[in-house]
Amino acid sequence: MNSHTMKIVPVLLSLIVLSSTMVQAYPLDGYNDTGIRRTEGARLANEGIIPDISQPPGALLTTKQVDLRLLGQKNFQIPEPDPVLSAQIKELLGGHINEYGNAVLELTDINSPRYAVHRGDHKQNVGSVGKILVALGIFQALADTWPADTAQRIEVLKNTLVTADRFSQSDQHTIRIFDLENKKLIKKTLQIGDQGSQWEYLDWMLSASSNAAAAINQRQGILMIRYGKDFQPSETEIQRFFKETPAKEKTAIYQKTFWEPVTRNGLDIRQLRQGSFFTREGKRQVNGGGDSYATANQLVKLLVKMEQGELVDEFSSRQLKRLLYMTERRIRYASSPALADSAVYYKSGSLYSCTEEEGFKCGKYKGNVRNYMNSLVIVESPPEEGNLYYMVVVLSNVLRENSAVEHQTLGTRIHRLMQKSHPVVKK
Repeated sequence: MNSHTMKIVPVLLSLIVLSSTMVQAYPLDGYNDTGIRRTEGARLANEGIIPDISQPPGALLTTKQVDLRLLGQKNFQIPEPDPVLSAQIKELLGGHINEYGNAVLELTDINSPRYAVHRGDHKQNVGSVGKILVALGIFQALADTWPADTAQRIEVLKNTLVTADRFSQSDQHTIRIFDLENKKLIKKTLQIGDQGSQWEYLDWMLSASSNAAAAINQRQGILMIRYGKDFQPSETEIQRFFKETPAKEKTAIYQKTFWEPVTRNGLDIRQLRQGSFFTREGKRQVNGGGDSYATANQLVKLLVKMEQGELVDEFSSRQLKRLLYMTERRIRYASSPALADSAVYYKSGSLYSCTEEEGFKCGKYKGNVRNYMNSLVIVESPPEEGNLYYMVVVLSNVLRENSAVEHQTLGTRIHRLMQKSHPVVKK
């Protein structure tokens, strides 16, 4: 607590759940493979054909270049914490050290990996980072239905037409739809009746961090489990199923869809769980049955399994990594100028709330009751930067400070530390 005097009131004056609104994912050449229209718009914008944001060098990898880095390391295990690196990371946290839970896995020299961790088992709600577990549930359901047929999984992802219904309501995040015929980019909040492919809904969830798209994906995952190879049912059948199925049965299917894959993939459900829907209407329709949370240790473990091709399977791991690849405006941790030349795979989530306090003004990512900011990052730098390769998870609750700026600053400091550990010898 600082020198401000807090006046406790029974009702929070501000309670805002926010995540990235302009972080776009999947490689820019991805349209032909996936049918994600937004990627074609982003590609044309980067070539100057249509007006929009251009990309930093690190966002220009092709789909083939965005691949799993630990496929040949099936026996890799996260090492015990390195005392030197751990001390260096703790020093970067400064006076707010006890308000962080973080982990850094340094893999530039795969034969000498280093792990730094501080409060690695600290558990908190990680907001939109939990959308990765929604994607995991969908990829698990696809693999269970078509275990040896990735072509059929691609068919479902690319050609299933998904229509937003009341589960999507409501959300302030805008999604991006590129009108291919008129070469026009449309930015809008997802509304009932809006349509896109299953792959586009995954992209909207992980790129624009749309809560509405996340809730529709949660609905879709449940339907995949319920209907199997008969997925996807008609809109009439979808409405009938959710209306007539008993509440306890819907909760059980939700947990089978989004909790069981965590355990099945060797992760600890006690430290990593998406407990409910991402929209108010979704929660009203289906009770997920629990809280949402994660720890830095478990999120790093998830990233390692993805890079090994063991998050569901190699196909699913590769697709998830590509969905996490940032190909537009970078924010929060990823907005660090030091990362401009690096490929960044990223998901963030925040949750902040405020109450009346003398001398304090509530603002974005600047809560005084809680101020959660969470970043999950893989950084791959180019040869001229020493081919740095490392993973970072940061969970923070630094009250009254702009946590987006705090994470950006930390991103710069950690990258500079990695560069210092692997200096480039100029010829």
